[in-house]
Amino acid sequence: MDESVIRAMQKWPDVPNVFGWLKLDRRGNWLVKTRTERAGAPIFDRISNQAVIDFIGRNYQADERGRWFFQNGPQRVFVTLEYTPLVYRLRADRKSVETHTGVAATLERAWVDDGGMLVLETEIGPGVVLDRDLPALLEGIGVADGPPADDAAIESLAAGKGPMLALALGRHRVPLGSIAATEVVRRFGFDPAPKPAPGQAEC
Repeated sequence: MDESVIRAMQKWPDVPNVFGWLKLDRRGNWLVKTRTERAGAPIFDRISNQAVIDFIGRNYQADERGRWFFQNGPQRVFVTLEYTPLVYRLRADRKSVETHTGVAATLERAWVDDGGMLVLETEIGPGVVLDRDLPALLEGIGVADGPPADDAAIESLAAGKGPMLALALGRHRVPLGSIAATEVVRRFGFDPAPKPAPGQAEC
């Protein structure tokens, strides 16, 4: 967390939280609410300013209730998640991954969801793999302690049949399981759409 943010939190400890203003999409893009349609549906635009993106990334974390937020000075801005709280991408070495905020992570376990996406668990938290890097990572799927997996073995994973599979990335080889996209929130215990307490308004 930025030192300036820590100082602001100490100086103004009781600034109200913000909800419904910031969103994270499946590709790791930050979206900010810019207006609301007459029907009440919010309109979000992608943040493109790199300095702002970097600032959000450095100050992005989760609370004890599994709600992910951006600490904007003294104000906690809770994030609405399109899927997972993190999006993982391959690093330049093509042998390791990092979060969409640029933090290197160590692979601990992996799942293929029922939409064909790859969900990774690391010491930082759960995240879906960026779609452009999915083919390269899928090449690392193999039979546990065995040869590379063929298409039939990968397809049988979702049905709970076939051989035990693993995902290899660099020197790491971790178990690979299957998961329904609707079960990801419960499995990892995060809140995809934090809401204010009764009586409090969203931003």
